[in-house]
Amino acid sequence: MSAPKAALIEQFRTHVKDTGSPEVQIALLSERINYLTSHLKSHVKDHASRRGLIMMVNKRRRLLDYLNRRDPDRYRGWPRCGQRKLKGRLPRERASKCSAR
Repeated sequence: MSAPKAALIEQFRTHVKDTGSPEVQIALLSERINYLTSHLKSHVKDHASRRGLIMMVNKRRRLLDYLNRRDPDRYRGWPRCGQRKLKGRLPRERASKCSAR
């Protein structure tokens, strides 16, 4: 495992042997997304990497939605969203709340 990856896991883990929690996965994906974004600025015609970037962004969004569904307090109280410069959406409200007017 590379040193930057190990440092990210160390920073975002929830317990000593944690490598797969949503927080760690989101942090690792965010680093790869940032790298690919800078790569695509200089290699505009690299469409294969652009497709990979779009898939990573979608996977990160799904992980954030999962975290919000499973543990909304961890999602809202997760200060790392601001550090990673993620644009968090507001949690989806249930239809019953929207229709009760």
